[in-house]
Amino acid sequence: MGGYGSGRSGGRRLADTSLYVDIGWMLRTGHARDGALMTGTLHWQYGSEPAGSVAFSADLTDPESASLDLCYACGPKGEAVHQRIRLCTTVPHFGGRRWWAICPYRGTRALKLYLPAGADCFASAGALRLAWRSQRIPGADRPFEAMFRLQSRLGGETGFGALLPRKPKGMWRCTYERHWKRYEALDDVCSATMDAIMRRL
Repeated sequence: MGGYGSGRSGGRRLADTSLYVDIGWMLRTGHARDGALMTGTLHWQYGSEPAGSVAFSADLTDPESASLDLCYACGPKGEAVHQRIRLCTTVPHFGGRRWWAICPYRGTRALKLYLPAGADCFASAGALRLAWRSQRIPGADRPFEAMFRLQSRLGGETGFGALLPRKPKGMWRCTYERHWKRYEALDDVCSATMDAIMRRL
């Protein structure tokens, strides 16, 4: 699920070394299920070492009131924190249903929410102004650059975990769907790259 540390890039905290929750990953791996209430624990590693854990309750029984409740320790004294993350869904034009987390700071949809060192709650990478070490690693940055170009081309925020904006006015629906499928493929490649980088640290 991610790593944890205090690395910085140009004074900005790194998404690479932050804990993160990804509702899409949870659905793909059976930690959450559409239409169900599920509980459990997520574990993180930094390299081969344990880096943290969080107890969760994912209530996806009703899309109108869906939530992901997290319980974890935070701060130098290990204070217990309970955070409720609102969830929502969209219906892609090419079928199915997609779940999103709502950033508590911006109220916007996000694929992933992060908890970098020093933060007290999970939030979107844009809200936390996180940077990515992978952008500086030779040979590993091409899929990230392609993702950022696609995000920028459509007028959205750039960054790993940032969303594509809504379909620009005047753009053909089929064109936007093609961009979205390309974005999903790039996100998968970038996630795999990040996992490989973390395992080498």
